[in-house]
Amino acid sequence: MGKNLVIVESPSKSKTIEKYLGKDFKVVSSKGHIRDLATSGRFGLGVDVDKDFKPNYVAIKGKSNVIIGLKRDVKNSNMVYLASDPDREGEAFAWHLKVALGIEDDKYKRVLFNEITKDKVLEAIDKPTVIDDDLVKSQETRRILDRIIGFRLSKLLQSKVGAKSAGRVQSVALKLIVDREREIEAFVPEEYWKITAIFDKPELEAELFKYKKDDIELKNEADTKKVLDSLGEEYTVESISQKEKKKKSKYPFITSTLQQEASNKLGFSAKKTMSVAQKLYEGIDLEDETVGLITYMRTDSIRLSDEFSKATYKYIYDNYGKEYAGYVKKSKKTENVQDAHEAIRPTSIFREPLKVKKYLSSDEFKLYSLIYKRALASLMADAKVKGTTIVLDNNDYKFKATGSVLVFDGYLKVYADYEDQDDKILPEVKENDVLATNKVEPAQHFTKPPARYTEARLIKEMEELGIGRPSTYAKIMDTIRSRDYVTMEDKKFVPTEVGFETTDKLQEFFSDLINVEYTKEMEEDLDEIAEGKLVWNKVLDKFWQVFEPRVEKAFEDMDKKAPEETGETCPNCGHPLVVRKGRYGEFVACSNYPECKYIKKEEKKEVVIMDCPKCDGKIIEKTTRRGKTFYGCNNYPKCDFASWDKPIGKNCPLCGEYLVEKQDKVKCSSCDYEE
Repeated sequence: MGKNLVIVESPSKSKTIEKYLGKDFKVVSSKGHIRDLATSGRFGLGVDVDKDFKPNYVAIKGKSNVIIGLKRDVKNSNMVYLASDPDREGEAFAWHLKVALGIEDDKYKRVLFNEITKDKVLEAIDKPTVIDDDLVKSQETRRILDRIIGFRLSKLLQSKVGAKSAGRVQSVALKLIVDREREIEAFVPEEYWKITAIFDKPELEAELFKYKKDDIELKNEADTKKVLDSLGEEYTVESISQKEKKKKSKYPFITSTLQQEASNKLGFSAKKTMSVAQKLYEGIDLEDETVGLITYMRTDSIRLSDEFSKATYKYIYDNYGKEYAGYVKKSKKTENVQDAHEAIRPTSIFREPLKVKKYLSSDEFKLYSLIYKRALASLMADAKVKGTTIVLDNNDYKFKATGSVLVFDGYLKVYADYEDQDDKILPEVKENDVLATNKVEPAQHFTKPPARYTEARLIKEMEELGIGRPSTYAKIMDTIRSRDYVTMEDKKFVPTEVGFETTDKLQEFFSDLINVEYTKEMEEDLDEIAEGKLVWNKVLDKFWQVFEPRVEKAFEDMDKKAPEETGETCPNCGHPLVVRKGRYGEFVACSNYPECKYIKKEEKKEVVIMDCPKCDGKIIEKTTRRGKTFYGCNNYPKCDFASWDKPIGKNCPLCGEYLVEKQDKVKCSSCDYEE
């Protein structure tokens, strides 16, 4: 009998797990996804929309040899453990492995590694399950929906306005950014004034907030001057109130809150956060072991295991004292909670950040510290803040001074670095005390427009609206940037002209489909498929019957954006020359196409690099049809010299051949010489 085979997605995870399982197991990696929808069939969807939306899956380019190798491993194994990630995508991935590798039902087990530690890996192997078909269908439906919307709308936009792509959630996220920008453009600032009384003895600042019992609003300088003229120099202490309030400890991280906090506190993009978290989850080489430092980082759950909670309470008792122990946070009922996993936490509370710092990169240490301290803080006591409010009276005008003092730090003992916490201590005064000042400062202000979205704000908004999944937010942020729909100013999203135009066209023809409400409803349908309450292809059919006729109408009715004229005329027919987009970028051609097929040849200045080592010609910089730079002889085709690496015009001191720039180093094109 062969060994037991464990198949995971990433090579780094496979190395870690194999160390735990011993000689009876072989752990291999599929190196990511192995299959995806084909791009054949109607509209290139890879889905037969006329036959119950049957998908056609094919091997991903470059994965054929991987599949052959995995089939060989399966054939030589006793039992196959499918150990892809513990979420919906991972469940679908396990199913793809089972089908693509031809694994029989009695020869596989599904295992979930919520954390990559020896105990938990062995426990998962001892308690296997089977593939959840409902989760698979939910994820499969999501993939098909995204393919249909992405392909059909992208093709439409490319042909009509030159936009690069559209997406089920991506386009809604872009709409949020565009709508916010239009709010900012339409915003009309309103003037208002504040009056502050400043006292030296005792040191105190108080701001006007009422006249008698009514709130007061100062709209202009004239209103402000009337108040100032009505004030005397003496202020009577009318009331002093003190109230102790709790500052509640934080929930442990879920995917979206980790992305938000890492953005706000560490300056990480969502993409970077997930990349660094992936490394912490898959395993870090410590002095005497390789271990995952955090639990799985794609989760909607704030639950912490009893085992972790008990260990953490002991840690809190031993290191901070009994009064710092808090309580387990109850799961807040939110819509679209995807999986019953744990929150993101350290795999051991005793693996303190400073103890493992030397094994981590700077970014890994920063993110691990944030995750560790957040999980620890979530089980610590609430902080207590004593707030004080002093109200002063001056001729029935009421001024207020507020302050607060931290009286018990609680969870802030460990989490203070990530929260703004400044004490503002008010002086000791008594009721009916009379304070005097002639230092009263009026200040003009203007209301501000709503703020543009940062990554953190946009992720928070999407989560609250119930659109998309936390695991997809990072990709969405990256996509709308790479498609040139937005630029970043001061770490905030600003829509480009293409972003505005793309959103406007989609809203003109698909306003009832590309919006928050419809996208949220679709997420709810996907959840119900996962729970076995809805039939997957019936959900797709209902969508298709509304969507496809709308797309066909848009192809007919949507105005095509006229290409930009260059100001030149065609030398062949006299029509204006315009900028067009092709497979390899922009080019200038005649506007009278297809009657006239003139294309302007790009006049590229010849960049001479060096004398040709093979003939009496010159080595010049050239470009392939696909826009890739290489270096060749200007005597081509008589001389066939060509190099992808840039020659530097010097010869190798060892062999005499030419030197090139390669991977930021100077190397010989022939021997092993390197400067």
